[in-house]
Amino acid sequence: MTAFDFSGKVVLVTGGTKGIGAAIARAFLDAGATVYVCGRTPPGEINPEASAVDGGTRSAPRFMAADVRDIEALDALLARIEHEAGQLDVVVNNAGGAPFVLAAQASPRFTESVIRLNLLAPLQLAQRANTLMQKQATGGVLLFIGSVSGLRPSPGTAAYGAAKAGIVSAVRSLAVEWAPKVRVCAVSPSLVQTEAASSGHIGSDSDIDGALAKIAATVPAGRLATPDDIASACLFLASPHASGGEMPAFLGATDLRHALTTPS
Repeated sequence: MTAFDFSGKVVLVTGGTKGIGAAIARAFLDAGATVYVCGRTPPGEINPEASAVDGGTRSAPRFMAADVRDIEALDALLARIEHEAGQLDVVVNNAGGAPFVLAAQASPRFTESVIRLNLLAPLQLAQRANTLMQKQATGGVLLFIGSVSGLRPSPGTAAYGAAKAGIVSAVRSLAVEWAPKVRVCAVSPSLVQTEAASSGHIGSDSDIDGALAKIAATVPAGRLATPDDIASACLFLASPHASGGEMPAFLGATDLRHALTTPS
């Protein structure tokens, strides 16, 4: 397989200023893309020197301050990208997370905020980005960062797990609704070795290295995932190598199939 080449492509990574998001942004930048990142605070990890290619450097991703839970902020974000770059080819819905709180102790406001950040905000951004991409001759790709928490029990982060399960379910439906112009995929990592994972799931008073080693021992690969692993998956899914798919067979027996394949 040849190296991924995103030259001439425009990519948006939400929560792209640290951790997994920063690694995803760097990967697309090194692959030649123009990369925008958004977050509530300016980037700390990303810098031109971190994106060396062929002995040189690429400019850093373009940072835009935005809270993805704010619909007006999302509209302004996409409007600026469309104005500056004239296109939007890939969106990586990465922003999210939740602190450890037992479900019996979680307030209604806390639960609502977790669902809004991890489920509603990504769906609202995807809906708006899809509108732009459907107008483009080459369409686009929408990627969602899910979580193993949405696929197995998630004690202490029940609302987060529920939101991520919702993302995975929505991705399956959106992939059908928005095809063939827009491809929709999800990457659902297990525990990824980042500062947030250590502080949020292990605890500052614990033997962090020892706890992470015990978790790694349960993984068949013998190690935790790294942010670069997730970034590599995103590069593949956003590339032509991951194109293709088929309409679910059950839709063939309904009129819904015609609605999905008829241009609006």
